[in-house]
Amino acid sequence: MAGRRLGRLSPASSILFLCDMQERFRHSVAFFPQIVSVAARILQGCRELEVPAVVTEQHPRVLGPTVPELGAHDLPKHPKTCLSMVVPAVEAELRARPHLTAALLCGIETQACILHTALDLLERGLDVHVVVDACSSRSQVDRLVALGRLRQSGAFLTTSESLLLLLVQDAAHPRFRQVLQLIKEPAPDSGLLPLLGGLGPPGGL
Repeated sequence: MAGRRLGRLSPASSILFLCDMQERFRHSVAFFPQIVSVAARILQGCRELEVPAVVTEQHPRVLGPTVPELGAHDLPKHPKTCLSMVVPAVEAELRARPHLTAALLCGIETQACILHTALDLLERGLDVHVVVDACSSRSQVDRLVALGRLRQSGAFLTTSESLLLLLVQDAAHPRFRQVLQLIKEPAPDSGLLPLLGGLGPPGGL
């Protein structure tokens, strides 16, 4: 077991990435309301646990602002044209937090900006946790293949509830009750069940 990456999480060494959940994608990305709702739940949990968050917007003059229901109105929005979220301002934020070991990744699209961001973060030595019920694409085939590609590249695929429980770790945590309230109701269906068989071994998600 020595040296094996297990994907454990600590709030003190994690950062949340919220990718391009913008108005123009509202009617083109599959399950958009559901994945935004799940990402908003994760953002609330990260606020409770004092996990910092990064928000990007792809070409915002064309694709519009971040949707209000994400609940990220108070967070800086980093504009970008490249597919990766790791633009210079975000890179500077990562350098300013050398203690980070894990990135938590939500948003769109799975085969584009999520994949490119994950690869950049993996190359920088971070564990990447892709929240599958908070990521989507216009095409469910692209979503499925991208999730498989992410796992092949070394990212951990996880769900929103599993992620929050990995962060909080213990019912004795002073914010456990607040996190429990967020996951009391199951996350909305984001169309994953039909895709699970296509992910193949090991063990689906």
